[in-house]
This record gives sequence, structure tokens and C-alpha cells, in this order.
Amino acid sequence: QVQLVESGGGLVQAGGSLRLSCVASGSIFSIRVMGWYRQAPGKQRELVAAINSGGTINYGASVKGRFTISRDNAKNTVFLQMNNLKPEDTAVYYCNSGSGVQPWLGDTWGQGTQVTVSA
Repeated sequence: QVQLVESGGGLVQAGGSLRLSCVASGSIFSIRVMGWYRQAPGKQRELVAAINSGGTINYGASVKGRFTISRDNAKNTVFLQMNNLKPEDTAVYYCNSGSGVQPWLGDTWGQGTQVTVSA
């Protein structure tokens, strides 16, 4: 099994930046894709960004050009650099990993970290 632990959420003003981190442990050899999803109150969980073992990246349309996903394989960590944050980015952000059965979505989730962007 894989365990995911997120960190880096918080409160920031619109236009500001935050960096989220997600460390994977356990059966990391099985991981083929890692990414970030978010869920705002009353809304469905949506893809923010994901990166697969080949280095291909997929971004959600609303964050393209503002957010950057990267990974440090040596540390089993994936990062999400969020710039030019907007109030509509406010959500709980979840780290996700999978074995690649689905291209961008796995079945392992972290506990989530709150990101709040004030106007």
C-alpha cells in the first residue's frame, strides 16, 4: 500500500503564492502517476495537475499557466507551485497516486490540505 502526506496549505491573499508538497511512502514502486485534485464546498472533486512516470503532465484548464507540478523522485515527493492565486482556487487539495490503470487518477488519497485565498 501507498501512503500520502500533504503539507503546505494555508491562507493567502489573491495574487499570492503557495507551494504544496506530497510525500509518498510504502509500496512506492507501484506508483505510475501522482497528482493533485481539489474540492471546493458544494463542488465535485476536480483535477488540478498530475504527472506520470514518463514525465508527462496534465493540468486542469483553470490552473494552466499559474500552477506548476514537479516531482523529486529521490525523495518520493511531488510538488504543486501555485502562483497568482484567485479566490476561486479556495478548496481542499488532495494528493493522489495510482498504478496507471487510469491515466491521471489513482485510488490512493492523502488526507487533504486546505488552501484559502482571500479577495
